[in-house]
Amino acid sequence: MNHVAFKGYAYGALAAASYGVNPLFGLPLYSREGMTPDAVLFYRYGLALLMLMAVMKLKGVSFGIHLRQVLPLAGLGVLFALSSLLLFDSYNYMDAGIASTLLFIYPVLVAVIMAVCFKEHVSVLTAVSIAMAFLGISLLYRGKGGQTLSLTGVAMVFGSSLAYAIYMVAVNHSSLGQLPAVKLTFYSLLFGLLLFVVRLDFGASVPLIRHQLMWADVCCLAFFPTVVSLVAMAKAIQYIGSTPTAILGALEPVTALFFGVVVFGEVLTLRIVLGVLLVLTAVTLIIAAHPLTDLFSRTVVGWRKRA
Repeated sequence: MNHVAFKGYAYGALAAASYGVNPLFGLPLYSREGMTPDAVLFYRYGLALLMLMAVMKLKGVSFGIHLRQVLPLAGLGVLFALSSLLLFDSYNYMDAGIASTLLFIYPVLVAVIMAVCFKEHVSVLTAVSIAMAFLGISLLYRGKGGQTLSLTGVAMVFGSSLAYAIYMVAVNHSSLGQLPAVKLTFYSLLFGLLLFVVRLDFGASVPLIRHQLMWADVCCLAFFPTVVSLVAMAKAIQYIGSTPTAILGALEPVTALFFGVVVFGEVLTLRIVLGVLLVLTAVTLIIAAHPLTDLFSRTVVGWRKRA
């Protein structure tokens, strides 16, 4: 595997793992503080923007964009904000771990969009890896006595997955993919924040953060699953493309499992261990198969030309 591909896979894994900590910092704001998804995401996006602004200043990245980029960036921002809102709202209808598990349908949606809209070839190995990852995810799923999941919650997670998949494809197949990752993320969050401002009565319904523990939660939400995840994802897409980056998202539910066992004391069973191994094997196959697939080589060559 060449250096460019290795960096792309590393960024993809980082993006997935950091995005998987959403429930760790978001749920306490629901249960302990009684905040709504819109309020939580308002603070998450707002603080993330301040962090990214500081990073851009330190790195000397210009804030300037072309007028023709405003509308596409606004579209990306709305897509990502909608994905966040639907996922966070689904936590009110089902366990966050189940929601995070169901969210993993987005790699399949990415592959379908790329195949249907861009006539991109889906290799047999990619299809097998996706199937293997789904099998692993199904083993990680822990339903309560066969209880039926909320149809509303499932629909919200599917909508979140679809919005996220479109976001990833749009970044890879537009001129916006040539923007520095930090700038692309900054404007995506800026336009996404506007959605929550409108939904919170143009700021009139934003609840105040009353103590340090709340600040800690919202700051961690802004940094790990937002700044770190989005910047890493944008870089991964630039290096290796949308489909492999999406498949690396299999690490998200693994991250949720890790925190469930370590932080919340959940039991680690043989079935769960097998699920983790299947997911990691699927990711490893995708990485190891890089030299054998036209998809990866075309993406890397295209990125080098843009660079």
